[in-house]
Amino acid sequence: MPEPSNTPPTPPQTPPPVPPPVEPGKRPVGELVFDVTERASTLIREEIELAKTEVTEKVTKLLRGTAVGVAAGVFAFLALILAMEGIAWLLAEEVFDGTAWAGFLVESAAFLLIAALAGLVAYKAVKAGSPPVPEQAIEEAKLTKEMLTKEPAPPAPAPGPAPAATPTKEEEAK
Repeated sequence: MPEPSNTPPTPPQTPPPVPPPVEPGKRPVGELVFDVTERASTLIREEIELAKTEVTEKVTKLLRGTAVGVAAGVFAFLALILAMEGIAWLLAEEVFDGTAWAGFLVESAAFLLIAALAGLVAYKAVKAGSPPVPEQAIEEAKLTKEMLTKEPAPPAPAPGPAPAATPTKEEEAK
């Protein structure tokens, strides 16, 4: 049998009173400044989060591609070693009358030429690749800055009958 507790039951919680709604044009300046500051802060936090997400996504794709490329390169390198060994022995027997060192020397010259070309291609590819830049976040920040620095539009005319056209100085002169 459960034992009774010595704490008295808590009364039900009532929500705090809600202030009466204020007309949009009649809000106090302090409240408006607080609202603008809060929204600007939220906007900046969201822009930073967007930039982080973009950079993380791009770096993840870059790392995944790099890992696959390294694995492919290792296997291609191992296959190349075996193929070049066979070609060196073939050159030694068929071209250089059994002199093995000449076949391997030709092979090493070919390897150096291929390595130089591959290095040049790799250099151009790395130079052309841009660092991961949060392009979308930068574009959003530019749009936000443009909106904040834009001159406010003049107030719209009040609805009602259109005002009568006033005659210009040229019309008055006639």
